[in-house]
Amino acid sequence: MKDFERITFDPKIMGGKPCIRGTRVTVGTIVGLVAEEYSFEKILELYPYLEKEDIHHLLNMLPGGLMSLGNPSQLYENFN
Repeated sequence: MKDFERITFDPKIMGGKPCIRGTRVTVGTIVGLVAEEYSFEKILELYPYLEKEDIHHLLNMLPGGLMSLGNPSQLYENFN
């Protein structure tokens, strides 16, 4: 079983979508940015309250990892 220490699920926040550590930043938002080839540094500029480890953690939570999915741009639709 995977550890969700940096990903939270709360029906009162963003309609229960998975978010980073209780923020209103959804997993789908970050996965979408990664799929659009945003660097971790750029994502952290956009969301300065996140940590690089947050991004690493959520990408490692994906089944098989991000690169095994073939077309990562479809991730945004699946997680957002």
